[in-house]
Amino acid sequence: MSASQRLLHLVKYKSLWTHVRRKVTTWSPVGAAFNAKPLRRLDLFEKNVGLFGVPELSCPAGFQAATETTLKKTELLLHKACSSSPGVETVECFDQLSDGLCKVADLADFIKVAHPDPAYREAAEKTCIEVGTVVEKLNTNVELCKSLKNLLDDPKVAAELDSDTKRVAELFMFDFEISGIHLDDKLRKEAVALHVKLLDLNNEFLIGSHVPNRIAKSAIPKHLQVHFASEGSFVQIGGLHADSSDDLLREIAYRIYLYPNADLMECLEELLKCRYKLAKLVGYDSYGHRALKGTMAKNPETVMSFLQLLTDKLSQRTAKDFQMMRDMKKKLNPRNAELMPWDHPFLSGVLRAERYNIEPSLYSPYLSLGACMEGLNNLFSQLYGVSLMSEHPGAGEVWSEDVRKLAVVHETEGLLGYIYCDFFHRRDKPHQDCHFTIRGGRWCQETDQYQLPVVVLMLSLPHPTKSAPTLLTPGMMENLFHEMGHAMHSMLGRTRYQHVTGTRCATDFAEVPSILMEYFATDYRVISQFARHYETGQPLPESMVARLCESKKVCGAADTQLQVFYAVLDQIYHGKPQNRSTTEILKDMQEKFYGLPYIPNTAWQLRFSHLIGYGAKYYSYLMSRAVASMVWKQCFVQDPVNRDMGERYRREMLAHGGAKEPMLMVEGMLQRRPSIEDFVDALVSELNPNFETFLMDSES
Repeated sequence: MSASQRLLHLVKYKSLWTHVRRKVTTWSPVGAAFNAKPLRRLDLFEKNVGLFGVPELSCPAGFQAATETTLKKTELLLHKACSSSPGVETVECFDQLSDGLCKVADLADFIKVAHPDPAYREAAEKTCIEVGTVVEKLNTNVELCKSLKNLLDDPKVAAELDSDTKRVAELFMFDFEISGIHLDDKLRKEAVALHVKLLDLNNEFLIGSHVPNRIAKSAIPKHLQVHFASEGSFVQIGGLHADSSDDLLREIAYRIYLYPNADLMECLEELLKCRYKLAKLVGYDSYGHRALKGTMAKNPETVMSFLQLLTDKLSQRTAKDFQMMRDMKKKLNPRNAELMPWDHPFLSGVLRAERYNIEPSLYSPYLSLGACMEGLNNLFSQLYGVSLMSEHPGAGEVWSEDVRKLAVVHETEGLLGYIYCDFFHRRDKPHQDCHFTIRGGRWCQETDQYQLPVVVLMLSLPHPTKSAPTLLTPGMMENLFHEMGHAMHSMLGRTRYQHVTGTRCATDFAEVPSILMEYFATDYRVISQFARHYETGQPLPESMVARLCESKKVCGAADTQLQVFYAVLDQIYHGKPQNRSTTEILKDMQEKFYGLPYIPNTAWQLRFSHLIGYGAKYYSYLMSRAVASMVWKQCFVQDPVNRDMGERYRREMLAHGGAKEPMLMVEGMLQRRPSIEDFVDALVSELNPNFETFLMDSES
């Protein structure tokens, strides 16, 4: 950035600096932008630029106009793809087709859940359905598939393709094959019908898995009724109340919330049958085999080996964790000391708090949102030479006035992309923290320029007040770093094709960049650069950070084993059909892979909403964590802000998106090919205590 640009940037944020100047602590422009309330627009005549700068989206009706424009371009590209000679141009044409549809569908997918205006949400929903229908037709377009098949089947032409182009061509072909395009007419129609049926079943299960159960008030002790939503003579139970200190409240919530719903049970059983049937129809042994093609694990057998070995190596630690919980329950409630599934989250929290003083309110004053954003900016600058620069969005560009816009700028490469930060709680906004790709990066042959990626990070943080900025708990801070890991995966990738841009990669690799950021978020050398009291400017004491890190290891084996149980259940459900119900399978797997007893007349699987988006891939989080742990220990633990290592990480892992085999990227970073045993050992070693923390605690 030139000196004049830097000066302009500082002038631009002068008003934000003055807002926080009265405090002892001062912030950089990006820190100030998040610690101050956004400035209200004064220019009433400013032109509405449309959501994300898309002119058509200045009103809800614009979605229809944008969709029509895209579908016209789709028709032209479809004709070009089907009529062009086999070669690189064919793949470029396919990617342009995908890009045009994704730019509308991905944006609409986000707006339908995030926009506060129902008219926008409804218009976006219609666009999703319309574009989804077109995509389904393209996936079963025989002529379009033939043009790609001619390319891949011609040895001479295929040999001339570079590795990225060939991989993208193969990924597009995989999409065709799983839609049954290679089948005869009768079987292809059957595959299409199964796809349509699965869309409905997925939606039905996803909605049903979040619907509360209700029970007559008279069935619950009066003093506990206040904890649940009231509905006439009934109470609604919409969650497990896992953190409640009342044993009976947790038990009631567990038994009622997980009470089986016959219709939803039938939906899940039918969904799993349809997934298996479709997988078999298109040539796979099971849905799991189909889902795991192209991942690090590659097949269900490898996943089960990983989960079984992890269980074996954790077994003694897990048994010790459960014994600690039993002892604590006996201490808290001598008359009812049996350890039950509803006790695990609460008692592990009690044990952490007892051993380490990690009350979130002690940490929050040091973790203002602005300080954390400043810390991220410093970290990215040191690792990659990248700065986060706050920009004032145009009129109509954002869906809520508290959304912040960040330009991601590299010191030599210039502007890399944009991150829209939708961080604050508002009514009707989803409560989960997540990353949305709005526009993927790609090289545009038609303009001879790189199409810059655009993403949204969604959190649900409290608003700043008149007396204090938004203050984060340690958990919120880690979530912020985690989601920013996804964002930087999108920003730092420079793929030729948008079909494989950023996070569009294998599921068991996609979480590696985000989980790796959690290690930076808990390393004192990183935290000490930004965590300071918002009023006094005092730094967060090192002993507090050390205690926080060690507290996570308390009951860590039992927590990991619970995730193993969920992952195993997911694998069995998506394997070959068994002559027993999903509840019988759950009971069996809970005994073998968890240890706490199954509770009769409960069906936890009906609340397992991850079965929709992560079918046969729930193990991915554990495997990604293993890889992130190995990368951290081998590459960053000695110096978390080492620029050479940051550049290597970008070059080997972030730059490729999904354009390279995931295990090859891991191998490039670690400079060796890790085994399943290496993955398991990495996860188990995470639980080893750090004796320096005990020394630090005793000294303080």
